[in-house]
Amino acid sequence: MLGRFTVRPSDAGDGTYGVWDGAVNGWRVANLDKAAAEQMKTDLDLQFNAHGPRPADEIRSVDPPQPVEHLVAWESGELDAWLREGGQWLGRVRDRDGHLAWIPQSDLRPAGQETP
Repeated sequence: MLGRFTVRPSDAGDGTYGVWDGAVNGWRVANLDKAAAEQMKTDLDLQFNAHGPRPADEIRSVDPPQPVEHLVAWESGELDAWLREGGQWLGRVRDRDGHLAWIPQSDLRPAGQETP
């Protein structure tokens, strides 16, 4: 279940962020900058689903990361991992600003490909 982990401002009130684990109702990690917290969140999404460790056949690493285009937002980014969730594959894409997002496979294509 994507959504188990969320990035939230840390309780310290110092402008840092952490990753909240909704399954255990507690912090996984705190006192990170926002980019590090987002990376940690998506790393945890790859490792765990709602019930515990994610089965190995539900994840794929892309090494080296591959350039892709998001067909809905018409943006480009780098794909570095696949995750099977809810019967579909989602790609972890980092956009040019460094933000990470899970994008459905059907909304991605290799960068530079022409549309039919």
